[in-house]
Amino acid sequence: MRVTAKRQATLPVALCEELGVGPGDTIELERRVVDAEPVWILKARKPDWSWVGCLKPLVTGKSHDWATIERAIERGWAGEDRP
Repeated sequence: MRVTAKRQATLPVALCEELGVGPGDTIELERRVVDAEPVWILKARKPDWSWVGCLKPLVTGKSHDWATIERAIERGWAGEDRP
């Protein structure tokens, strides 16, 4: 591992592949005690995009032109499209 002047770390490719991270990803370093020995744990921090699938029913079969989107937002703010 190499640490740059900007305190960024360069990790070996094999480690990055094992962690499932790539350029631009963030890795958290956490210190723990395991079997009375202090260790550092690397954790890949990935954003949770699971909520995106929930949007599909809202956009299926609807126009995606800007005027329609603006009207939908206005109706939402007015409370017309709320369940």
